[in-house]
Amino acid sequence: MKNLFAVILCSLLMLSNSEAQKVEDFDSIQLYTLTNSEGMQVKVTNYGAIITSIMVPDRDGQLGDIALGYHHVENYINAVDKPYFGAIVGRYGNRIAKGEFDLDGETYSLAVNNKPNHLHGGVIGFDKVVWDAKLTKGPHWQGIELSYLAKDKEEGYPGNLKITVTYQLTDANELRVEYDATTDKATPVNLTQHTYFNLKGEGEGTILDHELMINATRYTPVDSVLIPTGELASVEGTPFDFTSAKAIGRDVSKENQQLEYGLGYDHNFVLDRDDDGLVLAARVHEPTSGRIMEIHTTEPGIQFYCGNFLDGRLVGKSGKAYVHRGGFCLETQHYPDSPNQPDFPSTILRPGKAYETTTVFKFSAK
Repeated sequence: MKNLFAVILCSLLMLSNSEAQKVEDFDSIQLYTLTNSEGMQVKVTNYGAIITSIMVPDRDGQLGDIALGYHHVENYINAVDKPYFGAIVGRYGNRIAKGEFDLDGETYSLAVNNKPNHLHGGVIGFDKVVWDAKLTKGPHWQGIELSYLAKDKEEGYPGNLKITVTYQLTDANELRVEYDATTDKATPVNLTQHTYFNLKGEGEGTILDHELMINATRYTPVDSVLIPTGELASVEGTPFDFTSAKAIGRDVSKENQQLEYGLGYDHNFVLDRDDDGLVLAARVHEPTSGRIMEIHTTEPGIQFYCGNFLDGRLVGKSGKAYVHRGGFCLETQHYPDSPNQPDFPSTILRPGKAYETTTVFKFSAK
């Protein structure tokens, strides 16, 4: 098949005058399309570094969009309940208890935007800013490099943090996400990608029939406000045992205090690994389409969220409502609330050190 690799600068995402005033540098918001030799397609906007679409073939070769999202940027700006569809979240993905942490003898206060906690970087996190974009290319991939400078005390965090996130679409139907950051002052950093997936196709009902394997024999239980207790608990004999593939919906309604706290799965899993390199974190198979997604990462954890707060109010690209549990997230990450949990792997980045992490989403069908 002729190599169709291309990165095409698409039309400006539509933005009305009333919404334009809410976004700094709104006139630089663009949409980019990555297409590989197999026909797979990924669309990315530099607003929030959001992946707006992932077109993947099913077992019959038919392309379908498996990423929840919108056609127009104003929907991302004004979406109710802030679902973070497709975005890079940070400076700290996930929760920090009570919006507060101590670092080097100083207490830092952050926005409490998920009462009583801080979530996904605050009121204006990385999902709500305009990133600089540069097209990139390699022998068997092309992509987009997105960069942003988070200034000292932005959303309450210390240090000027220079971040680069690169999306690379390869001929092997892999979407590589590479994160790099440096700082001039010690600061917590925990970046992740927040795409909601439905391997049947966005808007095509629930994800409860998807068969999920998570490479984790332990997880981090939470309290009633979804802050880890500090325990690394075994998944054995619990609804959190995905060490062998099972349908997401099989145990999600079982009587279990952790499921009650999360209104379903909304928990961090401790990945089984022998070294610091890429390791298989999760594998998802959707039986009707045959689509498969594997996730490999250098991160120590992965947050599994099964769309518990989707309720049909949000209408996506297909014109269909996103129903309860109509999408799932698998967010590679360090553990939630690590700045307040000394026994968790550290998320503190210091001057002179580099934050470098990689996650690979690999797609196939059978």
